[in-house]
Amino acid sequence: MLKVRKSEERGVADFGWLDSRHTFSFGHYQDPAHMGVGPLRVINEDRVAAGRGFDSHGHRDMEIISYVLEGALEHKDSMGNGSVLRHGDVQRMSAGRGVVHSEFNHSRTEPVHFLQIWIQPNEVGAPAGYEEKHFDAASKTGRLRVIASPDGVDGSVSIRQDASIHAAILHGGDDVGFPLRQGRTAYVHVALGALSVNGVALKAGDAVRIDDEAQVRLSGAENAEVLLFDLPR
Repeated sequence: MLKVRKSEERGVADFGWLDSRHTFSFGHYQDPAHMGVGPLRVINEDRVAAGRGFDSHGHRDMEIISYVLEGALEHKDSMGNGSVLRHGDVQRMSAGRGVVHSEFNHSRTEPVHFLQIWIQPNEVGAPAGYEEKHFDAASKTGRLRVIASPDGVDGSVSIRQDASIHAAILHGGDDVGFPLRQGRTAYVHVALGALSVNGVALKAGDAVRIDDEAQVRLSGAENAEVLLFDLPR
């Protein structure tokens, strides 16, 4: 069973310096029909103007993953971490019992385009934590590369949840399958380009939830970059 979430149906927050699209309910956008999928609670596609960003603010009990698509994202937090993320970088911040951080466009001339993902942890009140890994384009081209998992398998960042995130960069001749275990849900978000998921054509910003299928198949790509979430129900 497939349930498509079209890009143009997402929530919108446009503050001039920030253009954000919300796949699930977030902030002022509230839709009871789109509250998340299992522990996956947020996929925000953010475009931040040059030199602008999110001032220091706090989080608790959430696994927050940033995936940069274009530009440079500067991060600072109350744990003492500071870095600049670019395409291929994946950052995991476990908010745990509390953390304060800021995110800014590092460039004074170019926008930054990134996905912010929130996953509910399977434990609350744990210590805050931080991890950052780089996954070059070659490691994701023509295949699904695990970038986040419960145990940090294959060099992925580790998250406090029985869930994993896989990334792929796909082109026309690529045909990639992902076996879906019984009782699990897959959620595919198209970050860039276009492709078909189990025969359903999707474009950038679109997503699809997949239940009760033996396999997720990605094909017919047009310069696509996608994230596939393997989630408990």
